[in-house]
Amino acid sequence: MLKMAEVDDGEQKTTDKDHLQVLKELVDDLYSFRDRYFETHSVEDAGRKQNDVAQEMAKTLKRLEEKEDLYKHSAQFLLQRGRCLNVAPGFSQTAEECLSRAVKLEPGLVEGWNTLGEQYWKKGDLTAAKTCFTGALQQSKNKVSLRSLSMVLRQLPPEEDAQEQSKRILESVELARQAVQLDVTDGTSWYILGNAYISMFFTSGQNPQLSQQALSAYAQAEKIDKASSMNPDLHFNRATLFQYEEMHSSALDGYSRAAALDPGWEDARERAKQLLNYLDQVTMLMENKGKVKARRLRNMLSSLSTSALGPCSSPQFRSPSGRVGSLEPRSLSSLTHGHNGGVAALGKVVFSLASEGRMAFTFGMVDSDETCCVVMVYNTADSWGVLIGDTVVIPEPQVKRHSVTHKDKSYDFRSIRVDSPLLLIVNGKRQVMKSQSAAFVTYKPQSE
Repeated sequence: MLKMAEVDDGEQKTTDKDHLQVLKELVDDLYSFRDRYFETHSVEDAGRKQNDVAQEMAKTLKRLEEKEDLYKHSAQFLLQRGRCLNVAPGFSQTAEECLSRAVKLEPGLVEGWNTLGEQYWKKGDLTAAKTCFTGALQQSKNKVSLRSLSMVLRQLPPEEDAQEQSKRILESVELARQAVQLDVTDGTSWYILGNAYISMFFTSGQNPQLSQQALSAYAQAEKIDKASSMNPDLHFNRATLFQYEEMHSSALDGYSRAAALDPGWEDARERAKQLLNYLDQVTMLMENKGKVKARRLRNMLSSLSTSALGPCSSPQFRSPSGRVGSLEPRSLSSLTHGHNGGVAALGKVVFSLASEGRMAFTFGMVDSDETCCVVMVYNTADSWGVLIGDTVVIPEPQVKRHSVTHKDKSYDFRSIRVDSPLLLIVNGKRQVMKSQSAAFVTYKPQSE
């Protein structure tokens, strides 16, 4: 008789395991429905996605609740219930309770810790989220904990000590790299590595190599994973980088794609609108020389002379490129595309533009030939600017030609890019250190 009972008990355990496996597969299917939605739906259905996912979640939850009396004290069951509720974009108190109980019952449950960490993230409790992901990594090294911890480290309030903050960003890049190494076919890990590189780019002197690494990671995510290519956050974050790099057509395409994939996301539409407004204003002001009347413009230009070169006329002047020697003034029309070594552009400010959502302080300057050019100055402190009538010298100007087309709009103009106000000479003077501030980038924080 005893033997028979043992067999029954074993069979019961197998049946329980099978039932729990079926429930796990149901929840896996729910995640697949959410993450691969556009493999079965067109982008025109994007507005319905959140509602469709909510309906699928309700169906899955109902199936789980049918088994609740049987398994309510099972860590695996509590995990699946918590995972099911976690598919929604917002925080769920019930999910937090289920997952907390699951990891208490089974402390080695890595997926439980990771999902609980996500819930704390959604709740805005980043410290608790960090504890969960760190705890999961102590159980076993896995890509989800690594990349999630990478995200949390970047979202925590900045350290007061700049060096400590740099170390934290560096660590977040390293964690994202490790996640990719564990599974090079996971698009989400590549995408999060791209975000980590962007963070590092903006917080450590904007090294062009980091910008390239971010773009390569995003491209890899899209190439290997259809779901990543349909991730609105990827398109938005990459567009932010494109805008900073003055690749305006690509930025507009990225913001528009993000808005199409997530129609409820106002930021993406707003960014595209702001960028188009900016381009409209820049081209209009440039064509009209800032609307400065002809007589006033002649008066302004009559006081323009090479004495305004200030320190640039000294044989000891050190250029941004490291060259030592005086710079020769050049007319705006004679500047070539790219870097103009050994020369300086000199002109009067005729307009300035501190547009909404701007990445650069933009102004227009006119030289003695009455040629107008747009100047985009990056990393400026909020308090810094130039006024109409100021004399500006740009040592070794970096000239770019913009040919932007987006939908029915097109823009064609030349500009000079200046990476810091400290590189400019205004009214014969160098700019003080506090003119400069570090650029920062805005993410969609809940999911990166």
